[in-house]
Amino acid sequence: MTIDPLGIAATLATSKKPAQYASLAKLAEKTGADVARLPHTVKILLENLARRVDGRDVSQADVESLANWPHGADASIAFMPARVMMQDFTGVPSVVDLAAMRSAVARAGGDPQSVNPFVPVDLIIDHSVQVDRFGSDDAYATNLEWEYRRNQERYSLLNWAQQAFDGFRVVPPGMGICHQVNLEHLGRVVIDRDGWVFPDTLVGTDSHTPMINGLGVLGWGVGGIEAEAAMLGQPMFLPKPVVLGVRTLGTLPPGTTATDLVLTLAQILRAHGVVGKFVEFFGSGLSSLSIADRATLSNMSPEFGATATLFPVDANTLEYLRLTGRGDNVELVERYTREQGLFRTADSVEPNFSEVLDLDLSKVQPSVAGPKRPQDRVSLAGVRQSFQSVLNGAVADVSSIELARLKAEGCPEEGGFLTAEPENLEQPSAAASVTDGSVVIAAITSCTNTSNPSVMIAAGLLARKAVEAGLQSQPWVKTSLAPGSRVVTQYLDKAGLTPYLEKLGFNLVGYGCTTCIGNSGPLPEEIAEAVTSKNLAVAAVLSGNRNYEGRIHGQVQASYLASPPLCVAYALIGTVLCDISIDELGKDQQGNPVYLKDIWPTAEEIESLVASTVSSDQFDLEYGRIFEGDDKWKSMPAPTGTLFDWAADSTYVREPPFFLDFADTPAPLSDIEGARVLAVLGDTITTDHISPAGAIAVNSPAGEYLASHQIPAEEFNSFGSRRGNHEVMMRGTFGNLRLRNAMVPEMEGPWTIHTPTGDKMTIYDAAMRYLQEETPLVVIAGKEYGSGSSRDWAAKGAALLGVKAILAESYERIHRSNLVCMGVLPLQFKDGESAQSLGLSGNETFSITGIRDGIEPRQTVSVSVVRQDGSRTTFDTILRIDAPAEVEYFVNGGILEMVLRQLLPS
Repeated sequence: MTIDPLGIAATLATSKKPAQYASLAKLAEKTGADVARLPHTVKILLENLARRVDGRDVSQADVESLANWPHGADASIAFMPARVMMQDFTGVPSVVDLAAMRSAVARAGGDPQSVNPFVPVDLIIDHSVQVDRFGSDDAYATNLEWEYRRNQERYSLLNWAQQAFDGFRVVPPGMGICHQVNLEHLGRVVIDRDGWVFPDTLVGTDSHTPMINGLGVLGWGVGGIEAEAAMLGQPMFLPKPVVLGVRTLGTLPPGTTATDLVLTLAQILRAHGVVGKFVEFFGSGLSSLSIADRATLSNMSPEFGATATLFPVDANTLEYLRLTGRGDNVELVERYTREQGLFRTADSVEPNFSEVLDLDLSKVQPSVAGPKRPQDRVSLAGVRQSFQSVLNGAVADVSSIELARLKAEGCPEEGGFLTAEPENLEQPSAAASVTDGSVVIAAITSCTNTSNPSVMIAAGLLARKAVEAGLQSQPWVKTSLAPGSRVVTQYLDKAGLTPYLEKLGFNLVGYGCTTCIGNSGPLPEEIAEAVTSKNLAVAAVLSGNRNYEGRIHGQVQASYLASPPLCVAYALIGTVLCDISIDELGKDQQGNPVYLKDIWPTAEEIESLVASTVSSDQFDLEYGRIFEGDDKWKSMPAPTGTLFDWAADSTYVREPPFFLDFADTPAPLSDIEGARVLAVLGDTITTDHISPAGAIAVNSPAGEYLASHQIPAEEFNSFGSRRGNHEVMMRGTFGNLRLRNAMVPEMEGPWTIHTPTGDKMTIYDAAMRYLQEETPLVVIAGKEYGSGSSRDWAAKGAALLGVKAILAESYERIHRSNLVCMGVLPLQFKDGESAQSLGLSGNETFSITGIRDGIEPRQTVSVSVVRQDGSRTTFDTILRIDAPAEVEYFVNGGILEMVLRQLLPS
């Protein structure tokens, strides 16, 4: 900002130097708006606009409208984040796209360096480590070694990117999970840049980016496509925000954890309906919630559907900044937030919210969530019954074809990875003991909980008490500890708890996302064989945030989210067909039964140990070297220069087709005529269903592609690791083994029917046949289409398969946006209508009209259907292109195409 068109600039005096800021108090005087009573979320968005009035993206009318929220006019909000954060799964395709845009600009005779981030970008490599080795002292070193071996080409690309792009930093492998690194180090709360101070804001290419909201930083997850646009200076256009206030009362009762609280909150908010809304906490109960507790709650925003879940800055925020090595910014944070009315105290006036819910912390009970969705909270007593529904349907849900293949090959999660020597169990009876309901994976993992010292210390204390009582983990349980920060190891070691966790098999396996994203690695051979040969329904328990079916492990039918100490407890008992709150965990040395209540640590024990073992010097040490990397990273050969040197034979990084033969002007809009249905899907189809991140099966289209390039099966790696290769990713689209397409009700997995011939085939093969026949495609779905992770390949892959439109009952926010950004029409059935009510089977031919002559946000679009018997029907849908800016994206064929046209020389 170099000018002050609204005349609201003010000077903030600090002990270092004075700086300018856009004063919300002055803005209130000019507009007469009651800015002081706005939610903190709206204040941050308002400051973002007021500081950037330029007449193009932001007008004075936009600012005045938002200042009068919620009564102002529905003007656009052109939000521009202060920074962008990426992880490597989503970051690699984004870097590939930017590199491809540079190549396109160079081919057109322009300056390739014009493709460069306009805002700082941090990419954290955290999604590629897999739990191959576990339960041993060398597990961490072995898994890291195999991570480098699997991902050499991807990491070489990222090494190139950090030297090619200005303001682009990379956190190397083995340093932590992006959200925990963001919470503990990258987040500044208030930024001082170019003589101006303003709130720290960001978007991240991972749906759990809202974890930083716990620190008072407004940020949320977006697709890689949107993040790339932000990096290239394109604002994000938001609708008028709806802000739900959560009035927080009381304190958590003894024996409960922040995990129990977040599972309760996820259930409440998902039931209430907060998709696309902002959530903001307020009330007296906030003072009892640490920043780590708040971050746990904010982290699971995508699980209950909210855009963000903000906790205002307060005294706890300042204390946490000091603890985590950011004391140098505390004075600026406190002075700025107090001046702007962004600092919460016990006397703060209650903001005006769109709506308010009460949350009484004292009523929270110990819980888990599962067996297939994070919002399905279950009391400990109810786990057995919840699993019973899985047990009853487990065999019926697997088609005879799929079952035969699984028995012949083993689960695809076991193959398709460059693997170390497979784990073998010392106890030969372990495999024989596995039965329905057995817990085969118990993982302390994910930034959701490993960022919270209280629950990690609780897990260590429970492990110590269990070991002292003579208990041990059941031999069929694959146990692992994968913290999101190296600081966790520091304080667990200092507390003397590491040996006890290791005694139960919870050895360090890596610092990164593992089990939570499906990188759980293969089960031991004996266990995998027992599960497959007996067709068992087995379970996983993890301290993560996602448990969608097919995500955690291909052989696991049910997954439960739980606190870290409960993960340890379930490893001890070894089954979910129990009531762990009252059933015996095992026997002590004297043969007496040991129960959970006997080894559960008290709140006083946990608080005392946290206070004595977690210190700022641990954060100073680990984050002082966060960008350095180990010797492998430093010595890695990597290309240099402005342009990336595409390797024609690479199976990891390929130049995508989006910008090849790029036209200066977009093709005119056209209606969709004679479309066929690729799949008819149900409710809560996640991006895991659409674009899986797990292993690549040998007999899948992606596996066949890799085999044709002479890649041995043991080096296939995962879809997540090959996101830089569009040929692999489009073959994996709609490739989840648990996908259910109503067009082939007798089968499970990536199958469909080529309707003109009636041939059954994979979805990829059918799409390729339709492309040859020049037939456009549509996908039909139910409610909450595109839930889960913000995988841009779920939209990219659909577009490359020739899908021109999605017809769904409702959409999750990020995926809807990604579809628009890829030029795919998101159409929504009108209220009360669905594929079932309209009698759509998937065998029809579709025509979608009302596009050719131009489109407007949320206009009505007519869909005409011709059934196989020749009968016809027509129905109206809502075009879920929600903002004028999105119209421009779609007209250009996608947001990156629009940006590239702006960068190309005229």
